[in-house]
Amino acid sequence: MQKTITIRIDNTIYDIFKKAAEGQKRTISNYMEYAALNYTINESIVDDEEMQEILEFEKDLKKGLSDISAGRYKVID
Repeated sequence: MQKTITIRIDNTIYDIFKKAAEGQKRTISNYMEYAALNYTINESIVDDEEMQEILEFEKDLKKGLSDISAGRYKVID
């Protein structure tokens, strides 16, 4: 079942959406749905390589916290 969302935007932003929609031969509504979905998917999902980097950072942070707790650090002025 489709839902309707009402938004209020400035004329400048509307014109940007309108031109982008026309460039893709879409209605403004269809373009906004496509753009919002595309943004959400690309910003919310990480690939395996990016996830590996995140896990490595987490591991390094935990090791750093462990070193601090154990007193294995030096303050440099």
